Amino acid sequence: MSLRIASRRLRLPSQCSRSLARRGSSQSFKPLQEASEKHNAKTTHFGFETVPEAEKEARVGKVFSSVASSYDTMNDLMSLGIHRLWKDHFVRSLNPGSRAASQDQAWSILDIAGGTGDIAFRMLDHATNVNGDNLTKVTISDINPDMLEEGKKRSLQTPYANSGRIDFKVGNAEKLGFVADNSIDLYTVAFGIRNFTDKDVALREAFRVLKPGGVFACLEFSHVDSSLFNAFYKRWSFGAIPLIGQVVAGDRDSYQYLVESIERFPTQKEFKAMIQKAGFVTPGVGYENLTGGIAAIHKGIKPV
Repeated sequence: MSLRIASRRLRLPSQCSRSLARRGSSQSFKPLQEASEKHNAKTTHFGFETVPEAEKEARVGKVFSSVASSYDTMNDLMSLGIHRLWKDHFVRSLNPGSRAASQDQAWSILDIAGGTGDIAFRMLDHATNVNGDNLTKVTISDINPDMLEEGKKRSLQTPYANSGRIDFKVGNAEKLGFVADNSIDLYTVAFGIRNFTDKDVALREAFRVLKPGGVFACLEFSHVDSSLFNAFYKRWSFGAIPLIGQVVAGDRDSYQYLVESIERFPTQKEFKAMIQKAGFVTPGVGYENLTGGIAAIHKGIKPV
């Protein structure tokens, strides 16, 4: 008797059951679904923070809009003043324009995250003054319009402003829709790739746009190979640079992010493996350390 009574007490009217079922399917499970989607959203690093991938692009954009006008000062602080020597060495090692004896041999260079023109102007100077090449062209692409505007201003102080040899394009390195397959001789990125949301996707895009035999070349802050020197460099990076950024540029947070982004960047060997995974062949050891590993040059060749 008691079991039958308990059964009747627990039984819900069929109309009420259907109503709860409808509410459960449309409302009760919705917060759980949203929580699940949030939990499964892809994340990435923004300095030492872990953030949704969808947020990183905007946050990095804010950083570089803030530092665009003080870009050289930023790199002077980050590199202890020797980034200019690294850039000169980087360009010499690539020797742009070395085979441009005729129009069909002119180099087509894509400089990614190169908004201010630091690398592009050096490329054209080297091609023209060292190799006598007046044909090679550089397209500067940057996701940040403020950085590109800074580059356009600087270009007016060079011989290339109205030469047809330099072009500026707003573009995302992970979706280079304006660049055709197998169309670029040299792809360069200097002090930019550590800020990309998905570096593997960007490397695959680099592989896509390069011609067979084309070269991917990256100059980036990296990891110091001496424990004693590393201790000094870390103290300088995390102790002095954000403070100087606050004093010089009035922007401590952006400089704090930049030193953290270096720390989170893959080691030289890890990044070499990423380049190989994208399909490139890496010559020699695959990278060249500069100033004890404060920066490194990585190269990859697209197989013919």
